[in-house]
Amino acid sequence: MKGFLEWFKASTKMKRWIFLILIGIVLTCYGISQILVMKELSFFDVGKIVVSFAVGFTAIIIGIVFTQKRTLELLVQDSDERLEGESRNAVKSLIFNKKVYDKGPNIVVIGGGSGLNTVLKGLKAYTSNITAIVTVSSYGTAPSDSRKELAMLPLDDIKESMVALASDETAMEGLMNLKFEDGKLRKLSFGDIYLSAMEHLYGNFTDSIEKSRNVLNIIGRVLPVTLEEINIAAELQDGSVVTEKSKIPEMVLDKVSKINRIYITPTNCKPAPGVIEAIEKADAIIIGPGSLYTNVIPNLLVKGVSKAIKESKAMKVYISNIMTEPGQTDNYSLSDHMKAIIDHAGKGIIDYCIYDTGEVIPEFIKRYNKQGADLVEQDIAKAKALDVKLLQRDLASVNGEYIRHNPEAVAASIIELICDDLKFNDKQNAPQYLMLNSRLMGEKKKLKKNQKAKQEVKRVNAKAEGKEKAKKQSKFGMKYQERIETIRQTDLKIRENQKLAKKNEALDKAYENRKVKSEPVSGKSTGKNGKHIKNAKVEQKNKKVEKPKQRVENQLEEEEKKKFLDTINKLRK
Repeated sequence: MKGFLEWFKASTKMKRWIFLILIGIVLTCYGISQILVMKELSFFDVGKIVVSFAVGFTAIIIGIVFTQKRTLELLVQDSDERLEGESRNAVKSLIFNKKVYDKGPNIVVIGGGSGLNTVLKGLKAYTSNITAIVTVSSYGTAPSDSRKELAMLPLDDIKESMVALASDETAMEGLMNLKFEDGKLRKLSFGDIYLSAMEHLYGNFTDSIEKSRNVLNIIGRVLPVTLEEINIAAELQDGSVVTEKSKIPEMVLDKVSKINRIYITPTNCKPAPGVIEAIEKADAIIIGPGSLYTNVIPNLLVKGVSKAIKESKAMKVYISNIMTEPGQTDNYSLSDHMKAIIDHAGKGIIDYCIYDTGEVIPEFIKRYNKQGADLVEQDIAKAKALDVKLLQRDLASVNGEYIRHNPEAVAASIIELICDDLKFNDKQNAPQYLMLNSRLMGEKKKLKKNQKAKQEVKRVNAKAEGKEKAKKQSKFGMKYQERIETIRQTDLKIRENQKLAKKNEALDKAYENRKVKSEPVSGKSTGKNGKHIKNAKVEQKNKKVEKPKQRVENQLEEEEKKKFLDTINKLRK
């Protein structure tokens, strides 16, 4: 309410336009009332009503236009530091300037790999105050020719983050990954040459990347977590130690032992200049998504980083992975991911966790299952016990053959949290909130359209296959529906076969009893042909017993034949 009343101050110059809109509404309503009340309309009355309508609509339109214009003036005046002490005329000259103002929230994103870059791609649409803190490690792999020649740190993750923050991602990616094929620069990467040249020019690696923001037209900045090359090692639950990242999945799978903890060497490496400062100034700190033990946690183990995050007043948000990673997070649930981070970095490192709904196309899940990966189980009760607020959002998207986070959906979820925080602090009239909320509403509409399109595709596919509209199921039911149905059918078959076997056994006993009774008198004979009358009666009874027994055996045989033919038909299809 306090923020609303601020719009009526004399300095805002908004009351005049609001008053004009009210006059327009009154005149329009007067014209309508005249039409409804008057029984007869003279030429003069018609003219009066038309003038009333025309003046009223004109007043409303002018009032709305100038209210919006004045709102934009105030927005620019409050958000652009260049206008301090300037007159209102200076504001008017900048209203239609196409420059994007860099007064969005300060957001720090910590991680590495494709997960980090996904978040960066989405956030750059909302703010230019983004700092990506990236892992610097070769993971024990052999250095490239470019690295050897230029004696550089492993900068692949840094270059990928620069591509993600570029205004033209395609051009930047081609430039950074360009390798020369002949001459003295053969096998050297342009990206490595550029970063090496910038470091020589400015004498400091951090400053060289900071300056690249303007040179390469990058939105935000990228910082290595440390200027020392770190090696990531893992200690398994059976006591084994793996000193190279590339061998961690292999050793975990071979020994069938989970990762107990991750540590980095050197253990006392210092954070790069600007890393701690960026965390202290942040409005929001985003951790993940990405490889839990090789891209996310190692950043938190650098000296002083975890402490700075916990002491920061910013909201700390963890973006959970959608799929598990073979050899790292096999059978990990949502709470297992968060617990691993808390165990390594301490309590207070996460305030919020944003996780996916788990509604992924089953065909793609099966592909991941073949590689040993699976959907991250959403054990909400255990996750809440870690004192973390949970937010479920539709984050998954299919990129080629891979399940990835949707950049727009992830960014919208983060910005929504920031807007809610601003609203809670009664800042809904602040320029930052107005810009963010306006952009967020537009992105939400796009996401809703995409969601409707996805649902329509599912419905059409289900109809084409002759299936009924799928009802909502649990994640377990969706994943194992086919297997559950097979088990159910097998159980029914087993019960039927058990019943038939019992009948068969009863008939066998009856047959044996009849046979035993007939044996003592089998040697006596009566009648012309020497056949015993009693034996004849026994044989007759035995035949009666054999008939149902034969029927049961035939039924079992038919079942086996039918099962075999069904299998052949499935294989043919």
